[in-house]
Amino acid sequence: MTHYTSDERRHTSETAQTMQDVRYEIDRIDRVLVHILAERQSFMDAAARIKPDRAAVYDSDRIEDVVSKVLKTCETEGLSPDIAEPVWRLLIEKCIAYEFGSYDARNSEN
Repeated sequence: MTHYTSDERRHTSETAQTMQDVRYEIDRIDRVLVHILAERQSFMDAAARIKPDRAAVYDSDRIEDVVSKVLKTCETEGLSPDIAEPVWRLLIEKCIAYEFGSYDARNSEN
C-alpha cells in the first residue's frame, strides 16, 4: 500500500485560528491530493493496457458503482455528498478521457 507523506499538520479545523492557518492546511492537503490523483491516473494507463478494446474504456455501470461507493464512504467520513458526487463525476469523466488517450496511444504503436 502506498503511504502518502505531507508537511507537518499544524492544525485541525477546530484549532485553526487564522486564515494563514487554514490556508497552510488546505495547501498541505492539496499536495497530498496531487500524489493520490497521480497514482489514480497511473491505473488509467494500466486499464488502457489491459482492456481488450476501445469500447471497454467507457463503462457506465462501473461509473455508477464508483459514485455509489464514494457516496457510501461520505456517510462515515463526513464529506458532503453535494461536494463529493460532482467532484467524482468530473474526476471520472477526465480519467476516462485520459484513458481513451492512453488506449489510443498504445494501440497506434501497433
